[in-house]
Formats: sequence, C-alpha cells, structure tokens
Amino acid sequence: MTLFGDISEDGRDAKRAPLAPLAERMRPADLDEYLGQDELLGEGRALRAAIEQGVAGSLLLFGPPGVGKTTLGLLIAKHADLHFQPFSAVLSGVAQVREAVAEAKQRRQRDGRGTLLFVDEIHRFNKAQQDAFLPHVERGDIVLVGATTENPSFSINGALLSRCRVVPLQPLDAARIAGLVRKALADQERGLGVRRLTIADAAVERLAALSGGDARRSLVCLEACAATCLDGDEISEEMVVEAFQHRALQHDKSGDLHYDLLSALHKSLRNSDVQAAVYWLARALEAGADPMHAARRVVAVASEDVGLADPMALQVAMAAVSAVQFLGLPEGRLPLTEAVVYLAAAPKSNAVYRAIAAAQREVREGSQHPVPPHLRNAVSGLSQDLGHGKGYVYAHDTEAGVAAMECLPAALKDARFYVPGGRGFEQRIAERMSEHDELRRQR
Repeated sequence: MTLFGDISEDGRDAKRAPLAPLAERMRPADLDEYLGQDELLGEGRALRAAIEQGVAGSLLLFGPPGVGKTTLGLLIAKHADLHFQPFSAVLSGVAQVREAVAEAKQRRQRDGRGTLLFVDEIHRFNKAQQDAFLPHVERGDIVLVGATTENPSFSINGALLSRCRVVPLQPLDAARIAGLVRKALADQERGLGVRRLTIADAAVERLAALSGGDARRSLVCLEACAATCLDGDEISEEMVVEAFQHRALQHDKSGDLHYDLLSALHKSLRNSDVQAAVYWLARALEAGADPMHAARRVVAVASEDVGLADPMALQVAMAAVSAVQFLGLPEGRLPLTEAVVYLAAAPKSNAVYRAIAAAQREVREGSQHPVPPHLRNAVSGLSQDLGHGKGYVYAHDTEAGVAAMECLPAALKDARFYVPGGRGFEQRIAERMSEHDELRRQR
C-alpha cells in the first residue's frame, strides 16, 4: 500500500526518473547533501549519529513545508535498512493503519526487514486514529516517523508524544536556497545542467526571498522559469516574479502559522510599530485568513494595550468590526487597516488589564469580604431592619457629586487595583481620581 506514488522504497528510482519534477530529482541522497538543520544534523550532533547508526527510533518531524521532512524520513530508513512505507493522514484512516502494520509484520517474518512508517500530516489524525499507532510502536512492529506543520504539543496526543522524539525543523535561509538553485542549474545528472542555463544574481536573490525558506517551492519556481527559456538563456528577475505571482502564501486556518501571524500583528500594535502592523495584517489577509480573526485582535489591543490612554481606541476598533462585517473583502480591508494604524499610533497603557487582573487575584486568593451594609440592597422591611442601606449617601445629592463614603470592604479600603499610566488621557483620569479621593476624605 503506497499512497505516495512518486517515492520509491529507497527514495531513488522516482527522483532519478527523467520525467520526475526537478524538486524530486534534487532530493538529497545522503545526510551530507541535506540542507540546513545544522544544530540537529551537523557533524558530531547526537541525532545525526543516531541516524547514521540506524537507531534514530520513532520521531515527530515538526516544521513548515519544504524543509525536508520526507527526505529526512527516507534517509533514516536508508541508514537503518528499513522499508520506507509512505502514508498520508489526509487519505487514510484506522483501517489503513492496520493494513500497513500487518504488511510490516509479514515483511519482518518473510525477510527479517523492519518498516519505517512515514505518516505525512500526522496532525490531521484525530485522537483515536493516533492511538492506533501506540501498541505497534511499543512492540517495535514499526518505526513511526510523523511529519507535521503544527506544534505537536497541541496536535498530537500525549501518549503518542511521549513515545516519539520531537525534532523541530527550521525554514532554510536565503543563502542555502540560493545555493540549491545554483546547484540545480549546474547538476547535469539530476538538475538542469544539460540546458546550460544561467540566472541573474538579482533573480536568485528574489527567488530565495519569495521561497520563504521552502526548498521545494524554490525548485518548482526554477523549473517553471526554465520551461520558458531556450537552452543557454539567462533566467531574469522578471521571470522569477512572474512564476511566483500566483503563489499560495503559507497559512493554515487552525495551525501555528495562523496564530503566529495574528500574534505578530498584536505585538506590533502593542509596540506602536505602524509599518509592521500593516504588514502583518496584509500577510494574514493575503494568505486567506478570516478578516474577523484580525478584527478580534484589533479589539483586544484597543482594550488591553491602549486602554484608557485613548478612550476612542475601542470605538475605532468596534467600528472596524462593524465595517468588515458589512463590507466583507476586499473593501473591508480598508477600515481594518485604518483601525490598525490608529491603534499602533495611539498612546499605550495596560493599566486596565492590570487592574482587573489584580482585582481577580484578590477575589480568588483573598478573603470573601461581605458587602458593606450601606451598599446593600434595602428592598424589603427585613433588609431595612438588618441595617441594609443605612448610611448610604446618594452621590448626586452632594455638591461635588462624590459622597464621603467608603465603597470597598473595610479590609481593602487602601487597595489600589487600577493605577492610571502617565500617557494620553490617563493623565486626566489620574487627576480626576486624585480629586475624588480628596472629596471622599472630607467628612
């Protein structure tokens, strides 16, 4: 049962096939060709040594597309002399898991060879499906290597997570992508060398930047450019831009990148960086994120990070929410951008956030103080007989509109939960609070 028809058992036949895509033909044949991940796979590193000795065990490879998760699985199988069994979590279920394990057992009985089951997008399996691997991993029926673009801590259940080593893989830097592109152009056996193509330096730089650390994407773009060239031509920057103009930006509506983009937007707003905030908003929208997700972050920033330093912030944010709901995209991006610019440029204060957090902490951890009698609701004769409402002063009956009356429980009369900051409108709030405190002290 092979669900990845273009990858052979040892990863060689398909990638050497003349008609195979360039990205497949250029797949690294050994660890020395493997790009990036030096902290994990460099000379002398523990994981590299384990792979070379054939004892890497079951792993979860966590990283964005195009960083070499499948290739690493192939190399692990090669060094351990294991049959490489590709498996797609998108196309398969528990029945296919059982079938793959049964084949693995038969293979071991028949020729003594173990099986590495490579599960692509393992995070798409639900808990029950993931649990189906557990007994077979524990008994050694298979070596499991799962590939995921989502944080395993959130997407993989604890039982399976405890039986696998998590290997985080990073996007390739621009220099490595550029080197891969030049290597593919020069390689006469696996690459495009027989066509004697060249590439302008500016084109390499643009291609590396647009690839976003994804080796596969860079080679797909290079192959697309080459298809429009005659032998001996130079690939220009314009060709690269044309090849990338309809690229699909990385985004997963329920994955890490989705939340990372929103987090970058929120933190840029908090740090008053207008340009960065607009950029991260554009990244999220262009990648297909629901604009209401960004709008909710905008509202959160207005209350959490701007707060009463600018009381208009929340009104601007909520107006943007209404406008996005009313207009939809693409028009809705404009009021959303207006709100982002306004909030990024606004004075910042988290005093409101700190105030409610401090009050909640006191409520959870402190004594449950009774409501002072003068603040209690005196709606019945009995409650009045018990002294409810006695001593209450109606603030509007006072000249200044502030009664000399304590509203906190006696044990908390000196508590300060909200402490206004020194920016924007909170300066005025601080003055008012000071005036009101003085009025309450006059008896």
